[in-house]
Amino acid sequence: MIVKMNKVTLLVSLREREKALLRLRKMGLLHVEAVQTPQSEDLEKLKSEAALADKALGLIGNPEAKAEIVPEGRAAENVSRILDLAREKDSLQARLAEKRAVREWFRRWGDVSWSSMQALGEAGVTVRLYAAPKNILKQVPEGFQIQKLGEEKGVVYLALFADSPEQKLDIREETVPAAEIPELEAEIRGAERALASVESEISKIARTGESIKAYRNALHQKIEFATVVSGMGVEEGFTYVQGYCPKNLSDQVRQAADSEGWGYLIAEPDDPGQVPTLIRNPKWIRIIDPLFKFMGTVPGYGEKDISLWFLLFFSLYFAMIVGDAGYGLVFLGLTLFARKKAGKQAPQEIFRLFTVLSIMTIIWGAASGTWFSLKQVAALPFLKIFVVRQLDSSAGDNSGFIMYLCFVIGLVQLSTAHLINAFQVINSPRALGDIGWIGILSSVFFLAGNLVLGRPMPPFTGKLFMAGVATTLIFSNFQKNIFKGILATLANLPLSILSSFSDLTSYLRLYAVGFAGVTVSTSFNNMLLGSAKGIVSIILAAAVLLLAHALNIVLSGMSVIVHGVRLNLLEFSGHLGMGWTGRTYQPFRE
Repeated sequence: MIVKMNKVTLLVSLREREKALLRLRKMGLLHVEAVQTPQSEDLEKLKSEAALADKALGLIGNPEAKAEIVPEGRAAENVSRILDLAREKDSLQARLAEKRAVREWFRRWGDVSWSSMQALGEAGVTVRLYAAPKNILKQVPEGFQIQKLGEEKGVVYLALFADSPEQKLDIREETVPAAEIPELEAEIRGAERALASVESEISKIARTGESIKAYRNALHQKIEFATVVSGMGVEEGFTYVQGYCPKNLSDQVRQAADSEGWGYLIAEPDDPGQVPTLIRNPKWIRIIDPLFKFMGTVPGYGEKDISLWFLLFFSLYFAMIVGDAGYGLVFLGLTLFARKKAGKQAPQEIFRLFTVLSIMTIIWGAASGTWFSLKQVAALPFLKIFVVRQLDSSAGDNSGFIMYLCFVIGLVQLSTAHLINAFQVINSPRALGDIGWIGILSSVFFLAGNLVLGRPMPPFTGKLFMAGVATTLIFSNFQKNIFKGILATLANLPLSILSSFSDLTSYLRLYAVGFAGVTVSTSFNNMLLGSAKGIVSIILAAAVLLLAHALNIVLSGMSVIVHGVRLNLLEFSGHLGMGWTGRTYQPFRE
């Protein structure tokens, strides 16, 4: 249920501003809306400090060492020190990589050194170095003094002792690094020691990670407070804050205003599109909330809360798309294991949701006789009694019934959407417009059954369609000027009717995706189990089969997100007229 809100405006003197905000924050009831764009030097400074703290936490990760608690001031110093050490570490790593690359060059070229090359040059001997493919040796002109210094992966390292500076090979020449190996090794060891020292100091400071997190969280609270302060309106020595509060809690704000001497105005929201959404549901319905959070969808304040319907239909769609009782058992086992590992302190809604989805999958899989798509398992006497003949996945003549069932589910869900709409305006003639839509959907249902499945349409289909269209035309936009209302509806009705046919046939995806999953797993079973002979072959086949079913489970999970969620967010929500334009109610609190 979407909680009704009041718009609240509180007026206080500039002198009492911070005291009033502290009281409001302690109450934790008002979702504050900025009157003007929040902007101040203090706010920007706090944001910068919070960004640095976040960066420092990202650098130290989650150390396993015992936490060390330090004061907030020390935590701020540690943030600065971590960032300095991180820059020093990057510099050392870059320098070390450069020195190691030079050492690797000398490893390939052997005893060549910068000083020896300089000495040969001073003695009048020109030495040129080349790295080239092995077959280049056949192309060296006669009279050239070539010394092979090494070979690696088809590349030869050559030294040309030239009689004159002009003598050279027509390939790219290598340059000797200006370094000596002993000094280079010493520099590498020094850089390694310095890097180890920096990493050790970072690890030591990382033990204060929990204190840095607390410091970062305190900064975010200060940012929120400063944002509210700089976003308040100011008028002639007074300042005011605006926001939204649940209607049933508005009296607490009123009482606080009376006791503190604030001016206030508490009224109905003038623009529902600006009101944040707060949803309160019974505990058993709230298990669907993690899915909404995952998708980032929030109904607008003026829209409808479909948590109950989403939970009911999504559970069914999950079961039909996964379609395998064996997979349901896997999901259930993983859910119970994860719940135990997470402990009672972790949010329980996600575990309850997956428990429901797993049980629904087991029920559907048992009814369709699908246990890892193994017919031998489904044929066991104590499992066979649960199989419903029309849903049996091993039967070859029940696809028509399952597709028809998908149409029925689609008709039920889309009709439910229009019943919800009608109930919202039950005291208005406009409710009849949605009843007319149910007549249209029923006619489309009969037409789809005829075109897709060859089922005969009832003789009253045409009359039902005409009655539905007429009722929708007259009552959907019912007003004093009835013809104006009819014209307003007529503008979109033909396209809406065509879309309703597309929406209804879209429910066939439940059959198609579920059937594809069963087919894939059955194919793997037949291919691997049929070819397994001998202990080694059986073990290998079992391992591959395990991976194949794991892949199919992952694909089934992805299909649920793509198809199961879609039917609720697009088809169902479309008939409800929902745009999911809401913002979550986030009260200003400590």
